[in-house]
Amino acid sequence: MGLLTHKIERSEIASGDHIYSWRTVFAYSHHGIYVGGSKVVHFTRDQSIVSGDQILFSAPLNCSSASSTNVSSTCTNIPDCGFQQKASGVVLSCLDCFLGEEGLLYRFDYGTSPSVFLTKLRGGTCTTAQSDPPEAVIHRAMYLLQNGFGNYDVFKNNCEDFALYCKTGLLVLDQGALGRSGQAASVIGAPLAAIASSPLKLFMTSPAGLVVATVGMYCLTRYATDIGVRTDVTKVKVEELTSFHNCKSSKKRKNENHSDTREVTLNQTETPAKTRRKNVIEGVWD
Repeated sequence: MGLLTHKIERSEIASGDHIYSWRTVFAYSHHGIYVGGSKVVHFTRDQSIVSGDQILFSAPLNCSSASSTNVSSTCTNIPDCGFQQKASGVVLSCLDCFLGEEGLLYRFDYGTSPSVFLTKLRGGTCTTAQSDPPEAVIHRAMYLLQNGFGNYDVFKNNCEDFALYCKTGLLVLDQGALGRSGQAASVIGAPLAAIASSPLKLFMTSPAGLVVATVGMYCLTRYATDIGVRTDVTKVKVEELTSFHNCKSSKKRKNENHSDTREVTLNQTETPAKTRRKNVIEGVWD
């Protein structure tokens, strides 16, 4: 196990593993769930809506038409490589197509101790949360392949978020909060750590001390957003995922419209009195 990643050989992979592969010279990684038979279920942008250019934390497919339930006609590794429901970002690919040109395979670690987690200089490689059994993981992945995982969002609902949910069944309660992705936490945590540590320049005589302080704050920021320690996550059955999202959306709308609802209630209460006064003035009686 390295400080940056956990590279494995194909012979070491097991069904239900959360795997990933680095893209664009280690700029970001793409994540998925290995379901056996050289097949990977992963979450990407709906290419029927978004063009094929690359985007952070996502990866265009090498083999899939990716805009309908039609499977790929260019990959011959497995017959259903590229299977994707219409208007869904969840795709079934062969392992070769998932890994892309780099072809290097890494396994995401679960149940990592806090001390080891803090030594990981790069987010998106491990979590302190425990994984569910492989059969539960594969069931979630295959269910989401048929039913989708919502809209892709770089910071709140990306490929790593998908894999983390399949492995743990955990979702963030607050729709406005950062998702479960360690990569997203790293992107946000790095500048925050730099800003937070900048006042320390007044007390530190060497640049090395400031670097150490910045790295420490960065690691602590990542740790605080890990799903294994967060308090704003809850376990949600995959069959109830749509209802869960709808419930959160309804609560959000209700909170946003709370003042308007109260205003309507007050107006409704005042309406009869105003009507009676108006009738009296006009000489009209109930």
